[in-house]
Amino acid sequence: MFSSGSSEVNEDSDPSHPGSVDDSTGLPVVPLAEHPILDLAEFQLLEDQVDNPLIARTFAGDFAKLWVKRYEILATAVERGDVAAALNAVLSLRTSSIMVGGVRLAVLAAQLEERIRKSELREARPLLKEVAECGHLTVQELKDSYVLRND
Repeated sequence: MFSSGSSEVNEDSDPSHPGSVDDSTGLPVVPLAEHPILDLAEFQLLEDQVDNPLIARTFAGDFAKLWVKRYEILATAVERGDVAAALNAVLSLRTSSIMVGGVRLAVLAAQLEERIRKSELREARPLLKEVAECGHLTVQELKDSYVLRND
């Protein structure tokens, strides 16, 4: 689902360990920029699963409309140090991002989720800016694509 189309290992991720691997999953680390912001093939899976493109587009429209509120809830929970609320918010973000095809945002949410699960909320804070920027780009690409072009 999150394949960048490349099977090469990212050798730039850790210069001291060529062919660096993400220690939590054992999978090669793929630079964030190699993940598309929006993968319409993923969105088309949602259209197929609900068997009604209008329902899928309504979901994507709601995702776009709720983006700012969803981000604010997540950021507030992380800043407050509320692990339960942060985990709830990041899981919601990750799941809905996957459903609309927001691959890069889903990857960032997974990184943030990992920190939250380890109760590393202070270390999670720097990721919030990336999540905010990527979320904005994801919404913009949804609006520019056929998915929300007429909304």
